[in-house]
Amino acid sequence: MSDLVTVDINSNGVADVRLNRVDKYNALSPEMFDAITEAGEALLDNASVRAVVLSGNGRGFCAGLDFSGFRGMAGDPDGAPIATRRESSGRTPGNPAQQPGMVWKKVPVPVIAAIHGVAYGGGFQVAMGADIRIAAPDSRLSVMEVKWGLIPDCSITQTLRDLVRIDIAKELTYTGRIISGKEAAELGIVTQVSDSPLETALEMAATIAGKSPSAIRLGKKLFDETWHGSEEEGLKLEESLQMQLIGKANQIEAVQSNFEDRPAEYIDPE
Repeated sequence: MSDLVTVDINSNGVADVRLNRVDKYNALSPEMFDAITEAGEALLDNASVRAVVLSGNGRGFCAGLDFSGFRGMAGDPDGAPIATRRESSGRTPGNPAQQPGMVWKKVPVPVIAAIHGVAYGGGFQVAMGADIRIAAPDSRLSVMEVKWGLIPDCSITQTLRDLVRIDIAKELTYTGRIISGKEAAELGIVTQVSDSPLETALEMAATIAGKSPSAIRLGKKLFDETWHGSEEEGLKLEESLQMQLIGKANQIEAVQSNFEDRPAEYIDPE
C-alpha cells in the first residue's frame, strides 16, 4: 500500500486512516486519488475492523486537487495532468476521481471523518463519503471547483444530497465560498464540531467498536440501502436484517453482558 495514505488498525478494531501527503496539504494527485481508494478497499473484507477514522496528517484534511493539475489545464507544459489512470477493481463505483469518496460508503462499518485545517474541492467530497464528520470550529470547507471553471465531480451527487437541501448545495457550488466548521455544522454538512476533531473521532470510534459488530454493520446497511427507497422496501429490509441478528451469538452476548453488567465480548462477523 502507498505511504501516501497510512492505515493502522488497533487491538479494538478501529482503523486509523490518514491522508499523508503532508508537504502538499494532502492535495489530490493521481497517485493520491488511487492511494485513498486502495486504502478503503483494503478494509472491505476485514472482519476485524469495527470502525474507521479518516483524517489528514499535517496542517489540514485535504486541500483538494493538486494545483499543478490546473497549471497543466492552463497550458503550462510543466503542469501535471489531472486525470488518473488507476484500473478499477470493480469494487467501488465511479471513475478514479469519484472512488475516493464513494469507497467509504462501501466500507461495511461506520466511517468517521475528522476535519481540521481545510477540506476544499475534492477533499471536501472525500469527507462527504464518511458516515459521520467531526470538524474543528475554525476548519475551512468549500465546494471550490467553480474557482477553476469546473463543477464538483468527485461523487458529490451521491453524498451531499443526504446532508443538505438542494438550494444549499447549489449555493455552495455556485459561489465556491469558504465556510467554517461551525457553519458547516449549522448547515448539516458536518455532524458536530470539536476543538480536537481527531481525538473526538477516535473516542466515538472506540464507543462504536464496543458494540455488537454484527448490529453495527447491518445498521449501516439498513440506512444506506433504504434512505432513497420506497416504504415497502425499507420495511422489508428492517425485518430481514433483524432476523439475521436475533438469537445469534453477538445478539445473545449483548443481552447477557447487559444483565451481568460487564463488558461484552463480541466475535467478528462472518
